[in-house]
Amino acid sequence: MTTQAAPSAPPSAPLKKTALNATHRALKAKMVDFGGWDMPVEYPGAGGGLIAEHMAVRTGVGLFDVSHMGEIQFRGPGALAAVQHITMNDASRLQDGQAQYSALLTPEGTFVDDILVHRLGLNDYLLVVNAGTTEKDFAWIRRQAGGLPGIHISNYSSYYSQLAVQGPRALETLQKLTKVDLAAIRNYWFAWGTVASIPNVLIARTGYTGEDGFEVYIPSDEPTTVKMWNALLDAGAEFGIRPCGLGARNTLRLEAGMSLYGHEISEETNVFEAGLTRWLKLDKGEFIGRDALAAVQAAGGPQRKLIGLEMIERGIGRDGYPVLSLAGEPIGRITSGSPAPFLKANIALATVPAPVAVDGGDLLVDVRGNRVRARQVALPFYKRQKK
Repeated sequence: MTTQAAPSAPPSAPLKKTALNATHRALKAKMVDFGGWDMPVEYPGAGGGLIAEHMAVRTGVGLFDVSHMGEIQFRGPGALAAVQHITMNDASRLQDGQAQYSALLTPEGTFVDDILVHRLGLNDYLLVVNAGTTEKDFAWIRRQAGGLPGIHISNYSSYYSQLAVQGPRALETLQKLTKVDLAAIRNYWFAWGTVASIPNVLIARTGYTGEDGFEVYIPSDEPTTVKMWNALLDAGAEFGIRPCGLGARNTLRLEAGMSLYGHEISEETNVFEAGLTRWLKLDKGEFIGRDALAAVQAAGGPQRKLIGLEMIERGIGRDGYPVLSLAGEPIGRITSGSPAPFLKANIALATVPAPVAVDGGDLLVDVRGNRVRARQVALPFYKRQKK
């Protein structure tokens, strides 16, 4: 009898890179593995860092490389029916050039992923999904909708670079580079046009920072992407534009009370628990997860709720820290927590039992063995002043 050595573990896959990878490194960005992508978390070498980047977006303009996001297109006479079947929002309400926040759900009403749905035209929809879940989402979508009639589903993620221009001076920055009337594009709408001499750019008034801004979709080749990146930095120079990494993107979305996959939303959290009922359309007809969510609603609502916390004693509530009652009993956990650079406070999102979720009520957070008092506050923590 012969023995065989145990097979060695397969080598880890090399990190994926956006077309701006060399540009980020030239700017001395701090790079991290984010969902299998080599991405900038901050740019300390550009004379800034996370706090400076965060403040630039709140007070001026910032530029993000979000080309790691995934893009999946539905085309054909059955496209709308397929999108309706797999998403929780009502895509039948969309007009050409309009987008909506939505989600892919499990039969239990929990999250496969949160997404944006864009109506490109009749029988033509573009779904933008999270970077770390793109392959999983595409496989899930193929299983759920691939067999439906009159539908062609394509993963075009590798075809697009996506740049986000965010902040109160975002419109002025981008307007320098295009003849498209950006002021006429409403929130969650988009247009096509030439930007920085690059034709057929999708210009969407969307973002993930709580500020006004735009996300532009261009071909993913390096020369085109670098050209757009540099043009945007030049256009925003007078407004103090900064390249911004994933660190500032996270603190900005947390201040704005926006959910993050794997934190506030997951396959263990349903739509009601995540506080995303606004985008749930139970009356649109059948879709995956509807029956389970209708049952939760009929039973009086969720047992847990997402709340906002502001630390009122010294300490920072970090992701995963336990939340306690004032009697010291464990009742929940922090899903996202961080200092808030603009608000100058330590804030957190947390899940707790529904009866405990009362604005103004105090709770405790276990910060490495220390019980730190926190106060429940209304969400979002930060809301921009509209002009």
